[in-house]
Amino acid sequence: MSRWKIALAATAFALVGAKAPPAVPAARPAITGISHLAVYARDLAKTDHFYTHVLGAKKGVDPENAAGARYYFSAQQFVEVLPAPAGQGPSMMAHVAYLTADAPGLRAWLAKGGMAGLGPVQRGADGEQWFALRDPEGNAVQFVQAATKDTAAVPGAISGRIIHVGYAVHDRAKQDSFYRRLLGFRPYWYGAFQPDKVDWISQQAPDGRDWLEYMMVGPGSDVPLEKVDANQLGVLNHLSLGVPNMQAAVTTLYREDRLSPRHDGPQMGLDGKWQANFYDPDGTRVELMEFQPVMKPCCSPFTADSPTN
Repeated sequence: MSRWKIALAATAFALVGAKAPPAVPAARPAITGISHLAVYARDLAKTDHFYTHVLGAKKGVDPENAAGARYYFSAQQFVEVLPAPAGQGPSMMAHVAYLTADAPGLRAWLAKGGMAGLGPVQRGADGEQWFALRDPEGNAVQFVQAATKDTAAVPGAISGRIIHVGYAVHDRAKQDSFYRRLLGFRPYWYGAFQPDKVDWISQQAPDGRDWLEYMMVGPGSDVPLEKVDANQLGVLNHLSLGVPNMQAAVTTLYREDRLSPRHDGPQMGLDGKWQANFYDPDGTRVELMEFQPVMKPCCSPFTADSPTN
């Protein structure tokens, strides 16, 4: 065999044996809704009682942290509870997580766009995949590719659907650069207690109806920075469970002796939806909210369809 044929054969063999680089999707993989909220707890037993007894979630192992636990409302959505580290600050929020159809693809898409600080794609024993990053204000954020398409409510859970999460935001423009302009979150509703303020700015996931709520603090909002203490952060950093009928949900909790020691409502929200608030032992707020408004909202109209059950 001539030398050039030998060289050609060797090159072909090298190309066949070489591992091709991962393909980067041209379009952003879908971000479809809320996966979970992770919170810290100082008393795991009391917190377990709140999520399993009051809210009826199903406890499961935590593939991310063996010391933690997951409390499932459906096979795709849950609260992750982690033991509070020594010296934990006033915020008990560990991270927030959104569902994506393709975690490796979304990470590759973000990396191609120059996003810094991307964690590696990790894989759980059940096939779930996720990666982490931080948003412009430093909040820990994950994107999770669920291992199942099952969205049925856990038996006994007061709700099988997390419809939104919210957390404190100081600089709307900075956060918008990530959530709206980069990822494509879409305006849904905004409101405030006072006509010259903006306290809540809601935007739906790019490819679903669950939403992220900016809980505005500082100038321009009703919450001055000096009042953002541990109690206030528990109110601001929250998740919301959708229910079709608030009266039925609260009646169930009352009848079955499942009301938490700290709760308020039901009450009509400024967005025209019935809501009631419950608080875990460390003050993190869990809001029950009806899927659909029953009256005209104040401040702004809804600019997208509300989630359904």
